Amino acid sequence: MHLLPALCVFWLLALALALEEDSPLDCVPRRSVPYHRNNAHLFHEKGVFNYSTMLLREDLDLLLLGAREAVYALDLNDISKKLASVKWEVTQKQNDDCKNKGKDPETECKNYIRILHQTQDNRMYVCGTNAFEPECDYMSYADGNLTLEKRREDGKGKCPFDPFQRYASIMVENSLYSATSMNFLGSEPVLMRSSSVAIRTEFKSSWLNEPNFVSMAQMPESYMSEAGDDDKVYLFFSETAVECDCYNKLVVSRVARVCKGDLGGQRTLQKKWTSFLKARMDCPVLESQLPYIIQDTYRSCDPQQPWKDCLFYAIFTPQLDTSDLSAVCAYRVSDISRVFAEGKYKTPVPVETSFVKWVMYSGDVPVPRPGACINNAARKMGINQSLHLPDRTLQFIKDRPLMDQAIQPIGEKPVLVRKGATFTRILVNQVQAADGEKYRVMFIGTEEGTLLKAVNYDGEMFIIEEVQIFQPPEPIKILKFSNVTGQLYAGSDYGAAQIPLATCGRSSSCLDCVLARDPYCGWDKAVGKCLVLSNSQRELIQSVKEGNASLCPHADPVKPMNISIWPGGNLKLHCPSSSTLAKTSWKRDGSPLTPSTRHQLLQDALLILNATDTDGGRYRCLSVELSKAGEYTTTVAEYQVSVASAESKDGRLIFPQAQMDGPSVAGLQAIVGLLLVSFLALLAWNFYKGHLPLPWNCRKKNREQSKETPEKGGLNTTVTYQDALRPALAEDKPLVSGTSNGSNNHHTGGEAAFSAPGEENDGPKVLLPSLQYIDDESEI
Repeated sequence: MHLLPALCVFWLLALALALEEDSPLDCVPRRSVPYHRNNAHLFHEKGVFNYSTMLLREDLDLLLLGAREAVYALDLNDISKKLASVKWEVTQKQNDDCKNKGKDPETECKNYIRILHQTQDNRMYVCGTNAFEPECDYMSYADGNLTLEKRREDGKGKCPFDPFQRYASIMVENSLYSATSMNFLGSEPVLMRSSSVAIRTEFKSSWLNEPNFVSMAQMPESYMSEAGDDDKVYLFFSETAVECDCYNKLVVSRVARVCKGDLGGQRTLQKKWTSFLKARMDCPVLESQLPYIIQDTYRSCDPQQPWKDCLFYAIFTPQLDTSDLSAVCAYRVSDISRVFAEGKYKTPVPVETSFVKWVMYSGDVPVPRPGACINNAARKMGINQSLHLPDRTLQFIKDRPLMDQAIQPIGEKPVLVRKGATFTRILVNQVQAADGEKYRVMFIGTEEGTLLKAVNYDGEMFIIEEVQIFQPPEPIKILKFSNVTGQLYAGSDYGAAQIPLATCGRSSSCLDCVLARDPYCGWDKAVGKCLVLSNSQRELIQSVKEGNASLCPHADPVKPMNISIWPGGNLKLHCPSSSTLAKTSWKRDGSPLTPSTRHQLLQDALLILNATDTDGGRYRCLSVELSKAGEYTTTVAEYQVSVASAESKDGRLIFPQAQMDGPSVAGLQAIVGLLLVSFLALLAWNFYKGHLPLPWNCRKKNREQSKETPEKGGLNTTVTYQDALRPALAEDKPLVSGTSNGSNNHHTGGEAAFSAPGEENDGPKVLLPSLQYIDDESEI
């Protein structure tokens, strides 16, 4: 009976291993760049944290950076230069009130800048959590100064109360679209438009059920629309699934959208969205049983293509800590729009067990279609705005905002899956390569403060490099890109960083430049450098799809380095490889070197232990890297190792001679001489001050003490050197007392006073010097 479950478990383990083997988890960065201050321009101000809100003002050459209780205006070309700043701190009363509500006064009861958008009159709209009392204000930049206008507005529904709660916002024609919570407890989630006509979602679990908001984006779907459609605002979030018939809560990823011209209903859904629809988003990762959760999105559009060809790139992470995988899925805007425009709805159905089950709605759909924007068809029916929609349509969308069909990614699989640091933010930039094609390069921030640069070449996941941006490692919380400077801007709790898109200078050879498969870079044969394509007028060598480096000219031979080692010594020969995808091998005198206990092959070196005469020769380190075009081998390092002889012809041993001349030896001699002079001066000073007695004074003092001792009597008597010898005749090393006379192996001790038991404190005392061991019988 117990054999069948055991076989099932064994089969499941085998299946899991097979999936693991077939999975693309070996997608590691070709180059890993450790932290260095030259990796990026950094900005950080002491005592200020949480640099997680950014606004690019390319018209002013500024990066507006929102942090905790401060907003900074930084030079867009070099953000390490602060041009202006303004403080927005909470008052003591606000801090006390926040503390009385049970919040931490040092972290939560501060003003975290969360909203930072440009208005049509070139001012900035800024909102902060303000010690759990969110407020908004207008800010201007003029004459090198940032100024808050102090026109404080209520920030409820615009800015989150909790500084650590996820939110989303976007400014469209001076109307702020925000997704956050309306109350202190965070129990009233809302998608709201703040304008002359404020519109928000219903407080129903079928609309928003414990959501975690991610991001928002606008799509100009009215542009050249044959149907006379309206622009849309998309909201990406995750929430607890109401349609799931399961015992535990299941979190799913969603995309919702509303129409820009929505004014709410006349009677039903007054001042509520009449166009709010939502659908599930899937990102299948290795046949995972639990859906992955969306964390961030980026809208990528080609300016020369219509909006339907735009893509949404989204990063996903597992909802349980059982996996350390992260994924990127890409979605077509046209696919999302089609689900909302043509898809079936889900409807709640009560069942006998007293809970609601959501199933696909198969009844009649009202006209105009529930959730649709006002278009030409509606206008022909005399419906020119949402206020004219019939109650039947409005009641339908009020009860059924969820679509039945899930939105699938392009190819129904991720464009990138990686095992390691969790993805946090994503940004996509489109670049034209030397082959004339355009490629979308993904820049992905992680929880460890690194930035990944990756491309998907016709289904092949390829990570060009991973760069450590922040040290100590801090999660990247925001990513922005400037078309003017061609730079990336990242923010974390620690600070902000400015990173270039192209880092061609990290490749020092043609082979390395081409195998990097970076669409931004190519090898210039004329100057012998890896350059940015847009900065060169000549044709550069590049092969991004295949990594074909056969067009590269032959590299100059590596100059061997002469190294000597003595018999029995250890030697480490370094072999730094520019690629983590390459495998290194060693040759000695042209023959492959076999690893052994004395020849250990490390990742970037060869270790020779306990060298013998046979270890001499020419060592070459070879780097072998495989690409789709073939296998490429290059010599990274070369060493001429000689083992010095330890014996001469006449049989006498020869040892290495110390260097007796040269600048290093002269310097060492000077240091030793200086230390000796300093020691003698210090010794003389101590003798002069009396801290150390002179030798002749010690002998004189001993003779004086010997003369004075017999003259003194009574119980208060000092025991002399000779008296202390009497009770120790039978011992080899008797205990003695006395003052040091300068002989070796003696320790000087002070006198100690002893009182007999029962005596009073003012009674006679015997003063005994400290006892010492005699190591030499001649002293007795």
